[in-house]
Amino acid sequence: MNTPTAPFTFVDLFAGVGGFHAALGAVGGECVYAVEKDAEAAAVYERNWGMAAHGDIVNDTESTMRVPEHDVLAAGFPCQPFSKSGLQRGMDEARGTLFWNILRILEARRPTVVLLENVRNIYGPRHKHEWEVIVRSLRELGYQVASRPIVFSPHLLPPERGGRPQIRDRVFIMATYVGTSSSFVDVEPSVPHLPVDGWSPSEWDLAEHLPIQPDRELENQLHLNLGPAERTWVEAWNDFVVTLRAAGVKKLPGFPVWVDAFVHESHLVVSPGTPAWKAAFLRKNAAFYTEHEELIESWLSRWNYLRDFPPSRRKFEWQAQNAESLVDTVMHLRPSGLRVKQATYVPALVAITQTSILGDRLRRLSPREAARLQGLPEWFDFCNQPDSATYKQLGNGVNVGAAYHVFREHVLRSLDAVRRRAPRLAQAVVQSEMSPDSAIERYREPHREVILRRRRSDAVQRVAG
Repeated sequence: MNTPTAPFTFVDLFAGVGGFHAALGAVGGECVYAVEKDAEAAAVYERNWGMAAHGDIVNDTESTMRVPEHDVLAAGFPCQPFSKSGLQRGMDEARGTLFWNILRILEARRPTVVLLENVRNIYGPRHKHEWEVIVRSLRELGYQVASRPIVFSPHLLPPERGGRPQIRDRVFIMATYVGTSSSFVDVEPSVPHLPVDGWSPSEWDLAEHLPIQPDRELENQLHLNLGPAERTWVEAWNDFVVTLRAAGVKKLPGFPVWVDAFVHESHLVVSPGTPAWKAAFLRKNAAFYTEHEELIESWLSRWNYLRDFPPSRRKFEWQAQNAESLVDTVMHLRPSGLRVKQATYVPALVAITQTSILGDRLRRLSPREAARLQGLPEWFDFCNQPDSATYKQLGNGVNVGAAYHVFREHVLRSLDAVRRRAPRLAQAVVQSEMSPDSAIERYREPHREVILRRRRSDAVQRVAG
């Protein structure tokens, strides 16, 4: 099953730009099949990993099984709804979803370890049925899997273990092949949702741990800077914070501040039928306005009562604790308002235009900084594609350090079962480093010439074009 050149092999399904490839490559694995339907992401994958990701998981698994033998199956699979009819079970119930194609591969190839990743909500109450189908289907194929998921985020890992200053809770489903005689024995999740090695996430510092790119490296990327309207929004809310701080207000509101809800408590009217959560916010805003009416009115008058601001910019969410101004924070322009956090770790990268804004630089995170947040190495190259495509790919991707940690810890926990079927895989994990960072650099070496040759060819074609 193993190739002569690597201790184990893996397949990379729904591969994106290759977060799983980086993590498993750092352990010593060799990718033997990759598939990604997004053409731009597939091009980035091929450019950096030296192999194509242009297969079709439906065509390659249904009429003929074209996915080769492998030791580890990795997939950031789409969460599609399964039938709730209750008339079918296991694999048949997942038919018509892409998860069913994963099950077809497992049925045909029986890799030793399965590493799946999805958004946290897949374990939420609205997806209880889908979760039960996933667990039951894996167990029916002989895989031991916990009935509760692993939930993990890179900000829980210290820097020396591949952590990154990004809160990105994701569900990981780890399964080990043990045969159907043992697969229905429930086990605990192999990784807890806790900081590792005593690390405190409050110790993250973006300038030090990311690190932030110097301004001189971004001279040709002026589009990262905030536009005039965005600067006005930030300046107005910065004035709000500074005004309250100067007046001795030590604790800013922990609830969403809505300018349109500023009214004296004596004039507050909550309409019948108003949802309880909204009624609570209205009362809190009224109480806050009443307590600081003079300060707030003075601030509002300086900014023309935010009349020219769109509705979402008339809202403010403070999560920066004792920061004195927005200069000391990281900001997000969200539909729910301007959200402000401490400059420790940042919110999760998302596949839409909500890239974090650095308060001390009044610019968005650069694509390189976003790539660092996902644990991708410095040599990782997005070519000359639009930044919007890069942000989308990174927002959709798996964090390398989190995936590496979860995979490594799971294999170490189920080492006996792994060793029986894939001894070289077990040995590779036992000998692996605590962090993937330096190992990714070494992994690149055998592929360097292929990658550089492809990049030189791309450059020639651009010049010729």
